[in-house]
Amino acid sequence: MIKEITLRFKGQDEKKVPGGTSYFDVLKTFGKSKETIGVQVNGVVKDLSEIVEEGAEIELLSFDSPEGREIYRHSSAHIMAQAVKELFPTAKVTIGPAIQDGFYYDFDFERPFTPEDLEKIEQKIKEIIKRNLPISRMELSKEEAIQLFEEMDEPYKVELIRGEMIPPITAYRQGDFVDLCRGPHVPSTGRIKAMKLLSTGGAYWRGDENNKMLQRIYGTSFASRIDLDAHLKHLEEIKKRDHRKLGKALDLFSTSDQIGAGLILWHPKGTMVRKVLEDFWREEHLNAGYEFVSTPHMAKQDLWKQSGHLSFYKENMYNPIDVDGIPYQIKPMNCPFHIMIYKSSLRSYRDLPLRWGELGTVYRYERSGVLHGLLRVRGFTQDDAHIFCRPDQIESEILKVLDFTTHVLSTFGFEQYDIYLSTRPEKYVGDLDHWEQATSALEGALKQKGLPYEIDPGEGVFYGPKIDMKIKDSLGRSWQCTTVQVDFNLPERFEMSYRGDDGKSHQPIMIHRALMGSIERFFGVLVEHYAGAFPTWLAPVQTKVIPITEHHREYADKLQGALKGVGIRSEVDHRSEKMGLKIREAQLLKIPYMLIVGDNEVSELTVAVRGRDGQTRVLPFDACIEEIKDEIVQRGSVNGG
Repeated sequence: MIKEITLRFKGQDEKKVPGGTSYFDVLKTFGKSKETIGVQVNGVVKDLSEIVEEGAEIELLSFDSPEGREIYRHSSAHIMAQAVKELFPTAKVTIGPAIQDGFYYDFDFERPFTPEDLEKIEQKIKEIIKRNLPISRMELSKEEAIQLFEEMDEPYKVELIRGEMIPPITAYRQGDFVDLCRGPHVPSTGRIKAMKLLSTGGAYWRGDENNKMLQRIYGTSFASRIDLDAHLKHLEEIKKRDHRKLGKALDLFSTSDQIGAGLILWHPKGTMVRKVLEDFWREEHLNAGYEFVSTPHMAKQDLWKQSGHLSFYKENMYNPIDVDGIPYQIKPMNCPFHIMIYKSSLRSYRDLPLRWGELGTVYRYERSGVLHGLLRVRGFTQDDAHIFCRPDQIESEILKVLDFTTHVLSTFGFEQYDIYLSTRPEKYVGDLDHWEQATSALEGALKQKGLPYEIDPGEGVFYGPKIDMKIKDSLGRSWQCTTVQVDFNLPERFEMSYRGDDGKSHQPIMIHRALMGSIERFFGVLVEHYAGAFPTWLAPVQTKVIPITEHHREYADKLQGALKGVGIRSEVDHRSEKMGLKIREAQLLKIPYMLIVGDNEVSELTVAVRGRDGQTRVLPFDACIEEIKDEIVQRGSVNGG
């Protein structure tokens, strides 16, 4: 007699099932097999082909769950690899994981894959899905696995097995294709409903530039064609908003091979936006009780030894420069300089907190392969600040920083955030009690503000825990910007002190914080968030005055003079071009207000106001100027912007 065992389905009653059956067979009995692509058993994700366990608590996984999506897309990567091997038998397979919104697979092939190759691979993928090949799990000893993949002539798999893999080694078979993998996977290739290959690129084996360059194919897959089409449309919108493309079209910034990768040239229009952004930053910091400091671009190497950067951050620093026989280091951070300003005078408990801000330019080494427009650069300006306070002031200062952050970010149109509390990493400095106190202060502030957050274990900086806030843009993408870090260690390393109310010497606490992260990165995010159509207060050119003919030139100049007189950034287009061309070019430059003047406007002292949305309305001369001025003062964006 077959023994019955009890299963507990999450959110449902217990079920009695025969022992020795697979989860897939159980789900077929309950009519749950079609939408389920995996199971989470007592917290562990497994294939449906595995045998049920006594007393297991089961959660059914569909594409709608993060775990289900990973199974689905990891299986999609295997199907793509099978298609490549069937079309290009000499290609060697390496690794192919699921990633956010898709998957990739790296191949060792004698040439880059072409768009025509991708079309052929996609066609082969459809064939493999149509075959509905069962995907089965294999368990092998280390010796069996090595022998299998040596016979298949897959040297990268053999290298992985010979490395640190612990038996049993698992592999998955679908038809004639076998891949080394921990799994889990969907039951068969036919479970993948909608798949698309997106792009190709190069990648070094194991991410090491000393290893061979491989060919990477990116793809994505969804549970329905409708969802895939929506995602592809989303990707097209992302392409249209690419800040590098818009930066060139709007004449905002550029890079130059003669200057060097990762170093930005700011053009007049981009610099104007940056000026407005920085002026706002300074104004708000003064209102929030900050003072400004300014520091050099390099310092003696000994400073970085004392701070710990040479021990914990050296791979991101450039080689030292010899100055009169003394090694100097280009700064990757501003914090040691602010500490030295603090130490330049005796401090009392009455002086604290001290809040010092700096738009400080720093330089960090980034590999050429990760540089990306304004978002990943080698030289950038941090909107940096350090708060020196007493231990009893930590939480109140963090609360002020959180309020200040949400105010600043919301002014730029960012209202949604993902918040992470990053804890002590493996490599760290300082006392464990201090780490605990700092982490508790950050967590206490988040709880007091009622802000939802996740713990990000081990992702703190070497000198302290931190809060990271990732803003969400208009397309729902997350961007790392704000960071708040509590630091007991640098004050100790630099022997910082203040005189307490007891007359004794005490060590201050240092809070590091940046709201935008870096001006370059934040600017790039703004470009993509607004698709280049900045709100009027940020736009490099706020109004374009367009006279219809030469006869209206005098009135146009008068209007522009009045606009500039109240601080509105304005240009006038006196070219003898057709009106349609002038308007179209102004629209392409995403100028918020096009002010068109002709006979009627001259005779009635009015302005035909055309917005980015193409709508035109007529306003009196003075009313038009007041409306634009008020919008700028309120830092709003109307008029189709």
